[in-house]
Amino acid sequence: MFGNLARQVRVAADTARRWVATLSDLHLGFLVRPWFKNVSRSLRKEPKWFLRDWAAVRDAGQRAETFVACHLLKAVEGWNDMGLGAFELGYLRDKEQREVDFVVVRDGEPWFLVEAKHEDAALGANLRYFQQQLGAPFAFQATVGLDYVDADCFAAPGHPLVVPARTLLSQLL
Repeated sequence: MFGNLARQVRVAADTARRWVATLSDLHLGFLVRPWFKNVSRSLRKEPKWFLRDWAAVRDAGQRAETFVACHLLKAVEGWNDMGLGAFELGYLRDKEQREVDFVVVRDGEPWFLVEAKHEDAALGANLRYFQQQLGAPFAFQATVGLDYVDADCFAAPGHPLVVPARTLLSQLL
């Protein structure tokens, strides 16, 4: 991320890294780092950058991912602040280019995975693959375009579920 940004604006990578740190300090955005414990052939790539103002993102797919990222970060920070455990927000990617947008880790163990989608309701294969790899009890494809459903997303661990983003995010914090 920092190398690409530095090349695009023709500055040193360290300068780009400091700019991103300043923007993070000003709460204009945040970084989500790759999580790789127990993931075979994982890539320890650079973090993903997200704006806190998700409404400013023009692309619908990226806006959906940013929207979900903001809500997951809020939940993770809230759970940490309340002393409910040590929570982390990361993402998953391996050398075969399989990726899941988010992993929420509780006390060092993957708790649930989230793939954010704007409209697509077909379940992605990467979500199932990483859930099996990590043994995470829950995996969700959170689709922003679906209407709210009154259901408990965390009622039964098991196979990945396609859920409305509104339903999942309303159950976090």
